[in-house]
Amino acid sequence: MLKIIVGILKVVDILMILYGIYYVIIGIFVFLKEKKIKKTNAKNRFAIIIPARNEEKVIGNLLDSLEKQKYPKDLYDVFVFPNNCNDKTREIAIENNAKIIESSKIIKSKGEALKYSFKYLNDNFNCYDAFIIFDADNVVHPQFIEKMNDALCSGYQLAQGYRDSKNPHDTWISNCYTLYYMIQNHFFNRARMNIGQSSFINGTGFMIAKERLYKKGYNPKSMTEDIELSVKCAINNEEIAFVREAITYDEQITTLKESFRQRMRWSIGTNQCLLNYAPNLIQEGIKGKLNCIDALIFLMAPTLQIVSSIAFALHIILAIIYGISHDTFSSLLCCYLTSVALSIFAIKSNNKGIKDNIKGILTFPIFILTWIPVNIIALWKRNYKWGRIEHNKNITIEKILEYDNQETKIKTA
Repeated sequence: MLKIIVGILKVVDILMILYGIYYVIIGIFVFLKEKKIKKTNAKNRFAIIIPARNEEKVIGNLLDSLEKQKYPKDLYDVFVFPNNCNDKTREIAIENNAKIIESSKIIKSKGEALKYSFKYLNDNFNCYDAFIIFDADNVVHPQFIEKMNDALCSGYQLAQGYRDSKNPHDTWISNCYTLYYMIQNHFFNRARMNIGQSSFINGTGFMIAKERLYKKGYNPKSMTEDIELSVKCAINNEEIAFVREAITYDEQITTLKESFRQRMRWSIGTNQCLLNYAPNLIQEGIKGKLNCIDALIFLMAPTLQIVSSIAFALHIILAIIYGISHDTFSSLLCCYLTSVALSIFAIKSNNKGIKDNIKGILTFPIFILTWIPVNIIALWKRNYKWGRIEHNKNITIEKILEYDNQETKIKTA
């Protein structure tokens, strides 16, 4: 029995090493010459969609940043969908010249809100070439629509922008989220863009062409509509562009409790996508669609973290009971130092300062470890009530850009 357990652990160790090597190889492609989207003089017409639930504290700054876009004002309209609101979100949207998507239907998730919004716009308007989606707590860089227009004109029917933070230094949790998105922007989406592979939709700050939307439809079944859309694109062999200069500043969660709630939804949604789409991904992957293999590996992340954690615990137990050597301290130290090095490199690559992000650098491995109980619980849950996360960070796009410019000057001094 002991030999069987040791044999299984060796197999698991090899699989996890291969899993790590895969992401190292993908990440290396970020060092290739960056694949940039060409600037164009052609213009498209956009509908901006903002699902909002009791967001009176923050939505004004988003609408203000959209008003200040360096794009012709007559070529984009802003639509706010105030679902289940009992505050002044609707009134603030109207005051800021946004159009309102009306509905008496009870909306239970962001996926449902987007599905309803797309249908509403299709039924009532026929003048838009593409849709851009934001969360109500975002603020947007002045060139966002311009850069997404370049992507659309270059033939991309889906595109994900760069996701930055508007409160990176509030707490160690918000700083860890900021690092998480830096790493994802750089080693995940940008690296894939460089080699012509598909990036992933990341919840907010993304664009979808009308032609693609109404041809393929939009009917998410999982709790993570962004991941599900990315997986469907992989199956359909559609490339999602990563537009690094289209920047969205997102309000990050500041407490561990709220972080657990959010990541629980992410993990449950990822597991739902794995169960629903793994057969199709495997089938298409066998045919040589690399994006399908990539998507399948991504969806396996929660399960693999659980398996690797169990294997690590068994290694320690065997070392204690049977004296089977396993250098636990060296393994943990190696993982920690790798995380620190990766975080520092991501910060430098994204033109941010090390000093301001030291809390995240030192605690990021702890942040990743806290995903273990989340993934374990998520493995047994099939449904999870969508809970609203309160947003309070009231900051203008001018203040964010001013801080970013100062941080860049300090870094390059």
